[in-house]
Amino acid sequence: MILCIGNILTPEQVSRIRTALDDGQFEDGRKTAGWHARLVKNNEQMASGSAQGRELRAEVEAALTGHPVFQMAVRPRRMTPILFSRYRDGMTYGNHVDDPVMGRGDNRIRTDISFTLFLDDPDSYDGGELVTDTTAGEQSYKLPAGSAVIYPSSTLHRVEPVTRGQRRVAIGWIQSTIRDPAQREVLFDLDTARRQIFEREGKTAEFDLLTKSLANLQRFWAEI
Repeated sequence: MILCIGNILTPEQVSRIRTALDDGQFEDGRKTAGWHARLVKNNEQMASGSAQGRELRAEVEAALTGHPVFQMAVRPRRMTPILFSRYRDGMTYGNHVDDPVMGRGDNRIRTDISFTLFLDDPDSYDGGELVTDTTAGEQSYKLPAGSAVIYPSSTLHRVEPVTRGQRRVAIGWIQSTIRDPAQREVLFDLDTARRQIFEREGKTAEFDLLTKSLANLQRFWAEI
């Protein structure tokens, strides 16, 4: 399941984060790429060691994990530290698949879901679309600032060259309590349906039955 989620960050948060990134220190993005991805990766990433970087990562992570649609779609168990990437004129990231395991030692996680949270308005730069290769063909994403796209980490994808302005995004990877993407989609659909019933009719017998089924499916499938 590939899903676009709007309004994860408020306009005020986006503005504050962009100002902080303007003052931040960036380095070659190839430092965090796998050996083959380095051949096609040309971007910059905010240096991770600063106190400012830690504060920004914490703010974005809190916004993501506190968003109900993100929670429903992802069902996170663990998350990598968030990276802030910057693409300027001519920068791009060619076709690649994200590493299946990231981190070291006890901090290693299996990457089930990838996300890109857009931080710049789409009309402020040209190019820079995230393109995913799916069974339905290539799909392109260039979302409003504060919105995110989530997709299975097994997806072949790329970032088109930026030809004007700059593209800044927050990216990260998640190990879900539900490993299988098809199972996550079933749970997402059930959860969406029961919430819609609750909003329309309140706590009905149908709502209770869907809630029971949702809970029991999670018991069958969850890895904790």
